[in-house]
Amino acid sequence: MSYPVTSQPQCATSSCYQTQISDWHTGLTDCCNDMPVCLCGTFAPLCLACRIADDFGECCCAPYLPGGLHSLRTGMRERYRIQGSIGHDWAALTFCLPCALCQMARELKIRE
Repeated sequence: MSYPVTSQPQCATSSCYQTQISDWHTGLTDCCNDMPVCLCGTFAPLCLACRIADDFGECCCAPYLPGGLHSLRTGMRERYRIQGSIGHDWAALTFCLPCALCQMARELKIRE
């Protein structure tokens, strides 16, 4: 004898997908909030980008691939349900690369 499913299982752990939209915890130009990250983003942005990729669970070579940084930023927004768009991600990484990398690194620090 089989019984029909009358309700969907609910998530009982904190690892459930977050459904509420949020913002970045720090602004794009709040680079000086974390001086080590700021200095790394200013003088060694590709090293910071590799660290971000590794901390995010991706290959540290991802920033060297075409579109890799954009994918990381967009993936971060999607994982943490941060407001924005691919266009905003592109503009931040194109015109404010060190600031965008610092913002991403700070976000990962805060969320971990």
